[in-house]
Amino acid sequence: MREEINKCIDVLRNGGIILYPTDTIWGIGCDANNEEAIKKIIKLKNRPSKKGIIALVSSEMMLERTVVDIPEIAWDLIESADKPLTIIYDEVKNISDLLKANDKSCAIRLVKSDFCTRLIQKFGKPITSTSANISNKKTANHFEEIDPIILDGVDYVVNFDRENKTNLNASNIVKLKKNGVVKVIR
Repeated sequence: MREEINKCIDVLRNGGIILYPTDTIWGIGCDANNEEAIKKIIKLKNRPSKKGIIALVSSEMMLERTVVDIPEIAWDLIESADKPLTIIYDEVKNISDLLKANDKSCAIRLVKSDFCTRLIQKFGKPITSTSANISNKKTANHFEEIDPIILDGVDYVVNFDRENKTNLNASNIVKLKKNGVVKVIR
């Protein structure tokens, strides 16, 4: 795992994009501050540019450095979640505007898988995560279902956990307002 993380770090630091196993489904990632890399992902996926892209963080401290004002309910939701939870926050900082939706909100997930946590910790800042599929096409449940266009379009494909046949699912998503109102998206 260490060697794969080091290879990913080299690619991310050089503005590249990676295909990697997340704490949910396989994702396409890059430095959440590198606009050129984010544009490569948007183009590869044929994705609307203002749809927003999830950013992953590895710790509560990194989450606090990324979200302007974390409502108390967010901590309760994160702690009680029994599966990966992505929270859409009203206002974020220290990440590219290209990750934000039209209303300037941004989806952030505090990862819990060992690989993602170690990768993001070593990188030292958030990375993006968007499903490894062309927009409006079926999401891959396993590595072998990933479209060859995606495999060929990234700069590095992680050689870890490819054989996992567990039925992978995307995270739950909630939108959280500063006033504590929670809206379930998925």
